[in-house]
Amino acid sequence: MTPTLAAPAHWVHIDLLSDLHLGPGTPGTLARLARHLDDTPAQAVLLLGDIFEVWVGDDARHEPFEAEVTQLLRDAAARKAMFFMHGNRDFLVGEGMLADTGMTALPDPTVLDAFGQRWLLVHGDAQCLDDTAYQAFRRQVRAPEWQAQLLGQPLAARQALARQMREGSRAAQAAQLMSTDLDADACRALLREAGAATLIHGHTHRPAEHDLGDGLRRVVLSDWDFDTAPHRGDVIRLSAAGLQRLSL
Repeated sequence: MTPTLAAPAHWVHIDLLSDLHLGPGTPGTLARLARHLDDTPAQAVLLLGDIFEVWVGDDARHEPFEAEVTQLLRDAAARKAMFFMHGNRDFLVGEGMLADTGMTALPDPTVLDAFGQRWLLVHGDAQCLDDTAYQAFRRQVRAPEWQAQLLGQPLAARQALARQMREGSRAAQAAQLMSTDLDADACRALLREAGAATLIHGHTHRPAEHDLGDGLRRVVLSDWDFDTAPHRGDVIRLSAAGLQRLSL
């Protein structure tokens, strides 16, 4: 059975966002997130993965940039409910970071039961089935044994490895995002299993709405970039009125 998050009655607005890819080189995007968390009327904010460009372990949260983001999320969680779903870049966010920020982990997938509807939430990478090489990599890095081995290395070694991987694969990663998409049959199966009509996800950086047939649909969040022109970034807001896409 798909895990379910039941929205309490006092939630009037719920914000969904993903793929901010925060890092030391994204001060504009971080500032825009801070502004949104201050200004939004939402009682809950759900972060659907890849909030960080890379996360090499919770001990990194004490580094200067990561500490700034941790404080921002902690401050937001003191005012509203904050939830976090792992993405393909920040799957190593663990209990220490969640406890320090006050965020609640969301399994992937999760059903959001709110406003008389069931919305199915995923990051999106697990459904890109045509990319068999990535799916094999995903199975490897999500294995507890692999993660324990990596996290057993010194922080500096993990940071160096992350830099090497990013610098060596930027073009390949961009090409991968443009050439792959979520498998429609897998999305329909997930929705039927969850008893939901709408799937909401990020990962692909291609904001759109797709008709899956039989009254089912797939809604895609954008990535965020407020450090290069033109700026981009949106939020999906759920309420009793339905689903609204807000461009920031």
